[in-house]
Amino acid sequence: MSNRIRVGIVDDHPLLRQGVAATLGRLEDIEVVAQGASADEARDIAGRLHPDVLLMDVNMPGDSFAAMRAISKAYARVRIVVLTVSESEDDAYAALEGGAQGYVLKGVSGPDLVAAIRAVAQGDTFITPVLAARLLSNFRKHQSEQRGADLTHREEQIIREVANGLTNREVALKLGLSEKTVKHYMTNVMQKLHARNRVEAVTAVKRYWESQRNWRVGLSMP
Repeated sequence: MSNRIRVGIVDDHPLLRQGVAATLGRLEDIEVVAQGASADEARDIAGRLHPDVLLMDVNMPGDSFAAMRAISKAYARVRIVVLTVSESEDDAYAALEGGAQGYVLKGVSGPDLVAAIRAVAQGDTFITPVLAARLLSNFRKHQSEQRGADLTHREEQIIREVANGLTNREVALKLGLSEKTVKHYMTNVMQKLHARNRVEAVTAVKRYWESQRNWRVGLSMP
């Protein structure tokens, strides 16, 4: 039985695709088994040939991310490496959440691409170092924002009402508190959010809520 890594290449730029195939074809431990130019062809190659590694672009005819999700679900042994010009963090997150095990930027050297393919074939994850550093930095920033917006239940309750347009007096009446107590809580909220006034506090907390919602959606994707 051959120990060669069987690779499929799917990209709608023929010269790029053929160049990658030529580079990989010179290696003893890698075999290019198929080429395609669309998301549908990526699914077809995965279903018919079950390559060990499937190189895919994110920008080509069809829905590449849907194809990744479908391939990962139906053919768990086919490991996907995205090879793309897109440095978009949204694309990287979508690809990784969709089941890709690698994300490599075009322009990578031949040896680095081969290293990525070999690593993914062995069960590792590979992300272009510059992009990986950026994703990690943003993840740490997100964690920092989580700590910075560590409001108590009552503080969050009050800022939500303020965000809905209520005055301190209206918030006090609605929650059965004194207006002085509401002002005290709002002072705490502004300090925690590093806001100079109510408008900045509301803007900051809405941004925080939106980031929370986006991350939950991302983590819940199949």
